[in-house]
Amino acid sequence: MSQPPLRLGVNIDHIATLRNARGGTHPDPVAGAWAAIQAGADGITAHLREDRRHITDEDITRLQMLCGSENIPLNMEIAATDEMLEIALRLKPHAVCIVPERREERTTEGGLDVAGQHNRITPIAAKLKENGSRVSLFIEAARKQIEAAASTAAEIVEFHTGAYAHALEDGKTDKAEDILVALRDGGSLAVSHGLEVHYGHGLTFENVAAVAAIPQARELNIGHFIIGEAVFLGLDPAIKEMRRLMDEARV
Repeated sequence: MSQPPLRLGVNIDHIATLRNARGGTHPDPVAGAWAAIQAGADGITAHLREDRRHITDEDITRLQMLCGSENIPLNMEIAATDEMLEIALRLKPHAVCIVPERREERTTEGGLDVAGQHNRITPIAAKLKENGSRVSLFIEAARKQIEAAASTAAEIVEFHTGAYAHALEDGKTDKAEDILVALRDGGSLAVSHGLEVHYGHGLTFENVAAVAAIPQARELNIGHFIIGEAVFLGLDPAIKEMRRLMDEARV
């Protein structure tokens, strides 16, 4: 029996990274979001970082306008700060994913410590939910983090798949398999707590199938690889190939 369809959220941050390398307006991440939608993306993800290293305030406003007009979900990733909360409350995106953020990191390097920051994250999640956004927490597939997430207003957990991707890249297949088991078990536990399950970070054509095949998965968010592969294939073929691999894994 085939599993329910798996949604693909395309993160367009690194179109903005390319634009910002030279300044100016090209390439436009909003045009990239539109191209991704045309290619079959089920949603658009964008991370408004505190240092604005790629997506800018103007970008996220325009993305919300585009996604709203096309009835496509915008998943806005933010740090748990007052500034970001204020922006998200004003824009009212379809979904807000709270992620860990450190200024010196190149990319998000792990999951949010919901258990350790519960008193900080809980009221932020509650305000976002009351404002009409679906709330997601980007976490590791660890019991204490899942249970902490379930005690907030969050409706979704997105499990960090970066460690799985890195283990495969390093040829550590046993470690990768252990992490995959944890990702599967985490999906089961999250669903038992009434949470919707998403996965993301470091997913590629080569490693996406095993994650896509997890029965509890409802959405994958993939950005860096798709944008990088678009340099060689084009954005439309890159998204369509990722979509094909995801769909095949669900059969």
